[in-house]
Amino acid sequence: MAQGEDPELAELRRRRVRELQDAQARMAGGYDPQYAAAQQAEMERRESERLEVLRRLLTPEARERLARIRLAKPELANAVEQQVISLAASGRLNRMVDDATLRALLERMNPERREINITRR
Repeated sequence: MAQGEDPELAELRRRRVRELQDAQARMAGGYDPQYAAAQQAEMERRESERLEVLRRLLTPEARERLARIRLAKPELANAVEQQVISLAASGRLNRMVDDATLRALLERMNPERREINITRR
């Protein structure tokens, strides 16, 4: 992955930490509708940035597979996305993630595939 993306991913991390700190401060105080609207706008902006980063990291086939997985198992899709982003942030991702690479990543993250044997008597 290009070195130009690392600062962007680091900025996403800093924003997430800031969001958590703000959430803790909000828990200590009362509810502010203006603050809630600002938080919603910030969350939408971060989500669009995350999608843009994933668009640059995943091939179209891999994005398609991830979208299908999201329909069945949204938690697994989120975990895979986070894993891909963290691999890119650490510099261990040298190229775009294709469908085969995504399948290998999925197998490592979800190994409990069950075998079904039907015995007729």
